[in-house]
Amino acid sequence: MDRRAEMQRVLDMEVKRWSEMSPEQLITELAEVQNYEVESGGKRYQFEVQMLENESDYVHVDVSVDDGRLPYSISPLGQAFLLKRVRYASEHLE
Repeated sequence: MDRRAEMQRVLDMEVKRWSEMSPEQLITELAEVQNYEVESGGKRYQFEVQMLENESDYVHVDVSVDDGRLPYSISPLGQAFLLKRVRYASEHLE
């Protein structure tokens, strides 16, 4: 697997992990930007996860990864997602 494809695979796993959290969990976890490393296939990947928007009906999160080498250390591979907040109208709470 080439370098970019491997980084994309690791990024997809982290995006899945973060996007499975509730909006409330994301707000708590991302009160500050999260920077951490993940090891996969004997290689270390640096992640940055941040809340882009915290709106009344959704949260918007960005996850980016680099492997410490050019060009990705300057321009990381990234993916953003929106997580909608579920609201129930009182008429649906019978």
